[in-house]
Amino acid sequence: MPKPQSQAQWQEQMARRILEVVRSELYLELRFLNPVLSALPWQCAENGTALYTDGLSLRFLPPHIIELWQHNRKALSRAYLHTVFHCLFRHLWLRGARSKDLWGLACDIAVEYSLDHLGVASLSRPLSWTRTQLYEQLRAAGPVAAGPIYRHLALHCTPEQLQKLFREFFVDEHGLWPGEKPMAPPMVSAGQDWEKRGRQVESEQQRQQSEAGQSGKALSAQIKAGQSRRSYRDFLRRFAVLREEPHLDPDSFDLGFYSYGLQVYGNMPLLEPLETRESSKIHDLVIVLDTSQSTSGELVKGFLTETFTLLRSTGSFFSRCRLRILQCDDAVRQDTALQSPDELDAYLHSFTLLGGGGTDFRPAFCHVDRLVAAGQMALPRGLLYFTDGKGIFPEKPPKYDTAFLFLGEGPETPPWAMRLVLDSEEFAPAPPPSTPFWEDDWQPDEHIM
Repeated sequence: MPKPQSQAQWQEQMARRILEVVRSELYLELRFLNPVLSALPWQCAENGTALYTDGLSLRFLPPHIIELWQHNRKALSRAYLHTVFHCLFRHLWLRGARSKDLWGLACDIAVEYSLDHLGVASLSRPLSWTRTQLYEQLRAAGPVAAGPIYRHLALHCTPEQLQKLFREFFVDEHGLWPGEKPMAPPMVSAGQDWEKRGRQVESEQQRQQSEAGQSGKALSAQIKAGQSRRSYRDFLRRFAVLREEPHLDPDSFDLGFYSYGLQVYGNMPLLEPLETRESSKIHDLVIVLDTSQSTSGELVKGFLTETFTLLRSTGSFFSRCRLRILQCDDAVRQDTALQSPDELDAYLHSFTLLGGGGTDFRPAFCHVDRLVAAGQMALPRGLLYFTDGKGIFPEKPPKYDTAFLFLGEGPETPPWAMRLVLDSEEFAPAPPPSTPFWEDDWQPDEHIM
């Protein structure tokens, strides 16, 4: 006879069957989301909301799943998509130095906005006055994504208003999201996988354009907002070079021959392990910061912080590197050479914006050319020029790759220069509210439990 089940085992089994039905219904309604609906393996939880995620799995609480299935199936379907959309929009990996609770609220609003504009009858719900008013304000301010929403909330909402929004948009808890510390390798890998899935969803949207309709437009901006950091990181990799670096590779030799040599010849192994390997990393790079009067010091420092974070987190530096930081408006105001990753934090900590004149791109190139001609620096692999305005470009192309990084569309660049448009929201997060807006003793309503 089969062993009788406990109540907890029965609840978990029923909850899994319910989730299978919910997922199948979502497959039929939104076929262009097929790449992501099964991406998170289910994991039974002992406490928390009905559904939530840590980026690696979809946690579910069986009693709450069963209760929602019995009383509010639409809320259960929305909660499933809500949790998946957090990963699809890469909210778990984009927080940075932002306030944890305010960022969580901004992410919930971004996801609920997408759900409210999917145009699917089985997921639609009447919009409350709070949602209607907030959506109008967000659309008037610019793109509706987590970053701009965060800035809007921090600048324009009182703690009482934030508390009201928190009650309105709360669906799942975010306690297992990554914090400010460096992410573990599995989480970094998961973030990269979700970027790939986001591009797959965009491709499916284009292929099934008639089906996606307005829902495709609602999701596209959110997915693109989650890919902005990745695009900048990929852009930095263009300036990497292939060189050898010290690295012990124990898999590159046969341990049997190695041991045999030691036994027969004493201290002379037959095959030594390789002590170097070829790696593609950044070695010689110049970063020029536009410090003209129109440039915001906070944006410049935010750009440096983002660049240094990407370079260090992706292992983009050799153990000894040559990174040169120039501050320049209509003349070079400061030239700082950094030769190891350890010097990046010290420079950022003491960073002060120098300049305030007009914008002229030529002095920085002339300065680098003079240093190279005098033998004071090697020919750089590339030069990144971070600017927010128009300036005078050199007439002749330099001997190294050059890219202009603009905040906003910016002017047209010469044919020999690369051009990348950056999002200012990425480098200038708004300050968090001065007082907390959440209540420790508050409990979510039954429809989201």
